[in-house]
Amino acid sequence: MKRPKTYADLAAELEPKKKTLYTHPIDPSQMKKLEEWLNSHLWAPYKVNYAKFAYKNRDTNVVAYNSGKLVVQGKGTEDFVMFVLEPEIFQAAEFGYEEERHPEWYEAHAGIDESGKGDLFGPLVSACVIADAEAVRKWQEDGLKESKKVSSDKAALAMAKKIRDTKGVAVKVSYANMEKYNELYRRFGNLNKMLAWMHAKAIENALLERQVPWGMLDQFTKQPLVQKQLKADSVKNFELKMQTKAEEDPVVAAASIIARATYIFAMRKLSAEFGEDLMKGASSKTKEQAVAIVKKFGKEALPKFAKMHFKTAQEALKEAEK
Repeated sequence: MKRPKTYADLAAELEPKKKTLYTHPIDPSQMKKLEEWLNSHLWAPYKVNYAKFAYKNRDTNVVAYNSGKLVVQGKGTEDFVMFVLEPEIFQAAEFGYEEERHPEWYEAHAGIDESGKGDLFGPLVSACVIADAEAVRKWQEDGLKESKKVSSDKAALAMAKKIRDTKGVAVKVSYANMEKYNELYRRFGNLNKMLAWMHAKAIENALLERQVPWGMLDQFTKQPLVQKQLKADSVKNFELKMQTKAEEDPVVAAASIIARATYIFAMRKLSAEFGEDLMKGASSKTKEQAVAIVKKFGKEALPKFAKMHFKTAQEALKEAEK
């Protein structure tokens, strides 16, 4: 026979459960500062594969990986983060307050972002991700961050796989090979209008898989270009919001990672065709590679690799003729 619950039992059930796992990116200077703190406070070091250092005390483990990821685990996680990491190492109070400060991030909604817009080589990619609170919390535990803050292509691809494998999440991308891209640009005559059309296609396809009432777009123009392109029945009850720095929203951050991963795969294929790694951006170095493409394959080959409306592409064609 079970004993009746006491007031202490009821109070314990009502008390919020403490978080026992925390992950966060950490840079070399922060690692050094943290290791010094752990040493000075007599934490016990121990070995962990691929870790720069690992320490533990009675109820908390702290591991800093070579990849730049910090993991804190154990019953003392919350206290360590709030009283040591945030005030002394990161100098920012964030832990445990995301849902209070940004409750909208945890609503079921869409996030939209793109990759490749400013690069001479490779496609323009639009990505739409639809997710809810359960997915967002999981991604935050895994250290999700928007693509510009991800240090390597390998890390971006690994993160993209996690996003795609998350239960209940819809992921759709819109892009074309380079010849099709150049054809589409001639039709639209404007990069922002073309991007708006691609965003609309990604959103419509994602909403066919999972309906949500709203979405957040990383704003690239003040005009409602994407909203004007949304025409499918699936978007009738859908509101598209937009703001700058929208990647702070974890679902938009997920979309930015998916877009980057798609761009990375496309660039790998183009690089293999060229015979060396094609560079990102639109610098003098990329122009040199564009000239090399023309000299190797002929001027008719450049549209298979490059965005021909870029000034850099036209300059490369002229230089290759000299």
